[in-house]
Amino acid sequence: MTSLTVPPAFLSRLLRKKPVELLARDLSGAEDAEHKQLKRGITPFQLTMFGVGSTIGTGIFFVLSETVPTAGPAVIVSFLIAGLVAGLTALCYAEMASMIPVSGSSYSYAYATLGEGVAFFVACCLILEYGISAAAVAVGWSGYLNKVFEIVFGAGLPASLLSAPLVADGYSLSFGGDGILNLPAVILVLLCSMLLIRGATESARANAIMVLLKLSILVMFIAIAVTGFSSANLEPFAPRGFAGVSAAAGTIFFTYVGLDAVSTAGEEVENPKRNLPIAIIAALVIVTSLYVLVAVTALGVQPAAEFGGQEAGLATILQNLTGSDWPALVLACGAVVSVFSVTLVVLYGQTRILFAMSRDGLLPELFYRVNPETLSPVACTVVVAIFVALIAAFVPDAVLWELTSMGTLVAFTVVSTGVIVLRQTRPDMPRGFRVPFYPVLPLLSIVSCIYLLCNLNPATYQLFAVWLVIGGLFYVAYGMRHSRLERAGEAGKS
Repeated sequence: MTSLTVPPAFLSRLLRKKPVELLARDLSGAEDAEHKQLKRGITPFQLTMFGVGSTIGTGIFFVLSETVPTAGPAVIVSFLIAGLVAGLTALCYAEMASMIPVSGSSYSYAYATLGEGVAFFVACCLILEYGISAAAVAVGWSGYLNKVFEIVFGAGLPASLLSAPLVADGYSLSFGGDGILNLPAVILVLLCSMLLIRGATESARANAIMVLLKLSILVMFIAIAVTGFSSANLEPFAPRGFAGVSAAAGTIFFTYVGLDAVSTAGEEVENPKRNLPIAIIAALVIVTSLYVLVAVTALGVQPAAEFGGQEAGLATILQNLTGSDWPALVLACGAVVSVFSVTLVVLYGQTRILFAMSRDGLLPELFYRVNPETLSPVACTVVVAIFVALIAAFVPDAVLWELTSMGTLVAFTVVSTGVIVLRQTRPDMPRGFRVPFYPVLPLLSIVSCIYLLCNLNPATYQLFAVWLVIGGLFYVAYGMRHSRLERAGEAGKS
């Protein structure tokens, strides 16, 4: 029997790394009008709001209805576990971002530390993470928008325009749904894309305003909900034991995509080596604190059995508690604005990752073109908008949540590994921030991410594997041959 061997040339291509110096040189931009440097104008406060804006909204406005049936009131512990794992990873992100402040986030970090093959694999995870989460959030947005219509006009939107024509049986999709398409989700994606086309600075400014509004709304929810708190609603606390808590934590983890989104702004933030670590850690503290407070008060007001399948859950809780429409209306309107900011930042992160991949030659040049007036990748934004809008229009969100967590956890694992690799291979390289208690914390981050991965639905792995096979075929057929490093090698030979 003959053994399978990997050709040396193929293996060397998979393992070739992009020098950190070349990553830094990319910050200077190209000379031609279509490939200029991205505009650097995002302030530290706006960057922190990017992290908060792309995180708060998904995890607290929607995910309770998905995770409380799994974990019961112990979903509070699930939030803490997810926050702890995200905190360990945030420290690793902070170190990497202070060393390599470029677009591309964990894709760029993997390219510099683990090689082109791993970087492309991470990019596939990030495309899944951002594209799918943007679609999932847009689908959830429809429920809160419909709640606003019901309160204000006495009737919601037609059911056929609020749900997808596809239905999910586990993770199998088939036609047979009552809807034609999820129209509000499509409109949301298109509106966010129009704002992104205007430029990153304008988008960051609008996002900061929306984030401050959403924080005020959530503080209002906590203040009202605590008046109806009953400890009896927290019993039984963990009906499915720690297995349920762990499974819920794995699902919740996708909400921390905001930490990765912060690092995608490396080329557009002021003084990135200082401000990226500050924004990442500040966003984590704000997000985790609010998640836990809202989860505790929501579960103290409403029995866990009522969360399953509940749309516009927080607004409904306030409506039932107060017997009045105005608190629910304020919260529903806040959720509409909140989820707009989530979708905005997630779409932003997706476009910057594709921009970095295209600059490296792993994707067609289209994604690297920058509008000379707005200094934003317009063509890339349009392609992403179409892709996400189609998913949001026709695919139910039940299929999307865990796939996003899968992509997020894999990307976080690679970033933590990258910290260890660079500490060993480039110990003298300047770092604006260092992970404390090295190597214990990076190793804990890796182990924690792997643990949460093990608690995801087995069917998620099947869909994830299909996606990676598609990505691998594209890399072999196009990315490997058009890589910037490949062209540099050929030029060197000649």
